[in-house]
This record gives sequence, structure tokens and C-alpha cells, in this order.
Amino acid sequence: MDSHGAPRTSRIARTEEHRRQDTDKINKYRELEASIRLQADAQKYDDNLFQLTSKLLRLNPEYYTIWNVRRRCLIYGLSSAPSHGSSPSKESLSTSPQCITNPCSDSSSPTSLDTIPQSQDSQIAGKNGITVDSVEGNVEDNVEAHIDTIQNELSFTIPLLVEFPKCYWIWKYRKWLLEQANTRLPPKAARSIWETELGLASKMLAKDRRNFHAWGYRRYVVAALENPLLGGRSMVEDEFAYTTKMIRGDLSNFSAWHSRSQLLLRLLEERGADDAARKAFLDEELGLIQDALNVGPDDQSLWYYHQYMMSQIVQPSEKSTIAPALTTSDRIAYVRGEIDNIKDLLEDYADTKWIYEALLEYTIALKHLGQNEGEELDVEDPKQWLAKVRALDPMRAGRWNDIEKQLGSNQH
Repeated sequence: MDSHGAPRTSRIARTEEHRRQDTDKINKYRELEASIRLQADAQKYDDNLFQLTSKLLRLNPEYYTIWNVRRRCLIYGLSSAPSHGSSPSKESLSTSPQCITNPCSDSSSPTSLDTIPQSQDSQIAGKNGITVDSVEGNVEDNVEAHIDTIQNELSFTIPLLVEFPKCYWIWKYRKWLLEQANTRLPPKAARSIWETELGLASKMLAKDRRNFHAWGYRRYVVAALENPLLGGRSMVEDEFAYTTKMIRGDLSNFSAWHSRSQLLLRLLEERGADDAARKAFLDEELGLIQDALNVGPDDQSLWYYHQYMMSQIVQPSEKSTIAPALTTSDRIAYVRGEIDNIKDLLEDYADTKWIYEALLEYTIALKHLGQNEGEELDVEDPKQWLAKVRALDPMRAGRWNDIEKQLGSNQH
């Protein structure tokens, strides 16, 4: 079995002492879980339960129910005195009974930017999470308490993210905290927290360029920072430059190519690009992906982006594309050019499935373009490419059979 580059190590013989230690750990874990469930069932969402969630989540951040219990602890309110469990350095959480409300918030829901308070007057949670309109004490102190709570909770998850960078529930919990920042803080204070999160996403991607959780989180954060309710502006140019940087660092970065594809049409629109500028941009992107394919023609992520670029060429002109003003003759010329470039790769990579699959797909697209123009183009028989890809990828025989049937029906 492929070890994916990880060196194999010999398994150390387990002694009876090892088994006893593991049994003790399991028993303690179960006792901790039982204590949390017992208090949660009794709705005792107090400081003690909050600390228990900290202990268990450090052991197992994949336990989504415990994250929900922790949310409830914050919603119901904690002791106003400093507690122990959130900060990874000195294990303290400074908060107040008025920390966070909105018990129905879903961590995967869209950013609650429309609920940013227009003033610094915040609602507070009662014993059962019910909000009231009056706030005791200084409003600025209340805002500072919210900021401290949110920042401490974000800090609590950082060492967990470092150890478990692809744990869904840690990322979801951070999103929930950011939603609370939008709801509980003035726009300026909320924006500061979101900007810090953009920096975190950059650091996580510097550690692992392909972490799709971090890429999705980055898009989520950028969308919020662009929102006018947070004093935002378009960041499409910055993000486009960021994808270029990440791609140059790693051509196999599928998430970077995907993020780039999500930016192209909006980028051109915001630039106010005319037809000539759009065509030049199309040529630049095709040149970028062609250069990448020359380096790594067996890289699936590159072919997916190339496929996306080709879809921008062969789609009908009335659809939103990079260069909608291209004539059918222009589109035919582009597809022929790409087919010729791909054929050149066969000289050195004759056993690469992706090359034949691209030739098959683009040859069929070329035939369709000719039919749309009402003429029969001189095109190679796509069945020769189908035979090649079928031989190299027999696991997808059903797919190739369907394509063969489609080719037969088109001929008739």
C-alpha cells in the first residue's frame, strides 16, 4: 500500500503496562464525557461545565456535541470572575454574564452582517438565554467584555487548529464566534477581529498550501470584509494576486486554482474590461495554465482549471464568460490551438490519461462548434482518443461506454 511519502516505522510491542495506561485514559475520557452530559441534561451551563468542555475538546476536537455545549455555556453566561480553560497560555477566560447571545445561530449559516447593531447598545442574555433590552453598567465596558470573550475563544482554538488543521468543527466554531462579533460589536471592532482572521488563514495556508478548510475559511472571511456593513471594499484584486502567488509556489494547489476561477469574471467586471482587454486576459490565463501543464501534465488539478478555461471558450456567447464577444470562428481557432498544444505533450507523456481525456473532450467540443456554425469541420475522429483513455482508465468503463453511445448517436 502506498505510504504517501510517510516513512514506515516498525510497530513497538505493547506491554501490559501500555494496555493499562490506555484503559485508564479511556475510563477518564468516559467519566469526563458523562459529567458533561449529566450537567448539560440538567441545563447547568455554568463555569464548571465550560471548563469540562475545554478539557474534552483538547482531547477530542472532533466531538461536535461538546462544541455545542460550549456555545450554550457562552450563551447562558459565565461567572464574571476570571475562569480557567480558554487561553492556551495561562488558561483563563475573562467574561461576563452578558457575553454572547443568539442561541439559534448556526455555525454554517451565512455571515450575520445584517444584524450588526447600529449603536453600541447590546442585548444581554438572561438565565435561559432570553434577551432583554436593558444593559446594566457602562456600554463600553460591555463591548470590551464581548471582545475579550470572543478573542479568548478564538485563541482557545488556535492550538487545536495547529494539531488538527482539517477538523471541520473547529473551523465551524470560529465562524460562529465571528458571527457573534457581527451581532454584538460595533462595526469597527468587529472588522478588527475579521482582519485578524484573514491573517490566521494566511498562516494556515503557509503551513499547508492545500488545506481546503483554510481556503474555504479565507473566502468566507474575505466576503465579510468586503461587506459595506463592516466598512468593506472589494478585495478581488488582492485575492487574485494571492492565488497567483500560491500557484507559483505549488502548481498542484487545486484549491488555489479553484479560488482563482471564482474571481475571474468579477475581476474583469470591476476592471471595466472591454472586449479587447477580455481577450487579452483570456490569452494570459491560457498561457499560464499551458505553462503549468508543460511542467506537470499528470496533475489532475491543472487539467480541471484548463477544462474551466475551455468552458469559457466553447460556451454560447450569450452566457457570462471571460470573452463573450468571441465569434464562433474565434472559438474554433482557440480550441484547435489548444488541441495542438496538448498533442505536443504526447511526445514525452504518451501514457498520461489526462491528455487523452482532454483531447477526447475538446475534439467533441470542436465538432459541436462546427455544427452550431452549420458546417462540417475537418476534425479527427474522437473515437481514437476514446480508445486510448479507455485502455488507460478501465475503472471508468461505464463512462466511456456512455460517451461511445453519444458519439454513435451524433453520427446518425
